[in-house]
Amino acid sequence: MPRRTATMLASLLMLIALLCAGVLIPVPYAEMSPGPTYNTLGEHNGECVLQISGHKGCETTGGHLNMTTVRVTGSEYRMNLVEAVYGWLAHDDVVVPHSTLYPDDKTPDEVDQQNAEEFTQSQESAKVAALRALKKPVTAHVIVGAVQKGAPAQGKLHAGDVIKSVDGTAVGEPDDVAKLVTKHKPGQKVVFSVVPAKDAAAAEKRGKEPTGEERVTITTTKADEGASRAIVGIQAGVDYTFPFRIDIKLADVGGPSAGLMFALGIVDRLSSGDLTGGKFIAGTGTIDDKGTVGPIGGIEMKTIGARDAGARFFLTPKENCAAAAKDVPSGLRLVKVHTIDDALKALEKIRKGDTAGLPKCTTD
Repeated sequence: MPRRTATMLASLLMLIALLCAGVLIPVPYAEMSPGPTYNTLGEHNGECVLQISGHKGCETTGGHLNMTTVRVTGSEYRMNLVEAVYGWLAHDDVVVPHSTLYPDDKTPDEVDQQNAEEFTQSQESAKVAALRALKKPVTAHVIVGAVQKGAPAQGKLHAGDVIKSVDGTAVGEPDDVAKLVTKHKPGQKVVFSVVPAKDAAAAEKRGKEPTGEERVTITTTKADEGASRAIVGIQAGVDYTFPFRIDIKLADVGGPSAGLMFALGIVDRLSSGDLTGGKFIAGTGTIDDKGTVGPIGGIEMKTIGARDAGARFFLTPKENCAAAAKDVPSGLRLVKVHTIDDALKALEKIRKGDTAGLPKCTTD
């Protein structure tokens, strides 16, 4: 065989071997890409995304308030080298270390559970923020958020129990519970006045205040071996009673980033007018009970997904503005927001066509 032919054949075999290795050898990376968007004013799987008892359904004037998502490779999937290189070169995809999406200290089920819990919490915060923005009554209750396994409270207190008082002192914030318990020494008894979770849940469905208090006595224990701080082994949280039932029907979505758009959708449902003025608006951002909008991950993917869905305006958390402004999809206008009030003012300007004064995102 001539030397030139042999060299070409060896090179070809080498190339084939490299390609095979690139396809077969997994690499520790995962991929993020633009996911679907969902109109919080519309339907999903044949039913209204937002359902509020006694209020209008999801008939709209054609406007959109779309929440955005990011599609990620599954926890068990391992990219190969060819896919990783393609993702690095692609404009609409982002390749990140696998541990960024799926931390090594958590199982895939634990990651899914955390995402589900964050999504549920974002819905509750969205309800509170929306109702408060509309000056509608919202009543807060301190509840048992979780009970530690093997703790003195196990079997006596349960997640969802409403804590009315500790040792006869009324509690108004979750921190009040810990302060009152730690006034005791380990081994001393503490008395909780609670409304059992089942009674509280039944009252919530009726839009009523939880009643039917029970007294529960628990013997405290040490916080840690050798410590002197007393605990009963619960984590206190907050729950709310709303003046009417609000249900959010959206499956297969996780994480907290839809909070802002859910809140705006609820405001629209409870208002006589139309927040969008028929415009296609998308956005993202966490929201807390006070209406503060927080940053999210994957902002570049979400702006692309919004543009592809047809959005012309994108409500962007203040902390994400600099990253989003570096590469704005053509035809999409970023609007900086830091609170639900900011978002409502921006929507008013968009409705009126007064877009020159909209807060802008910059790379600074």
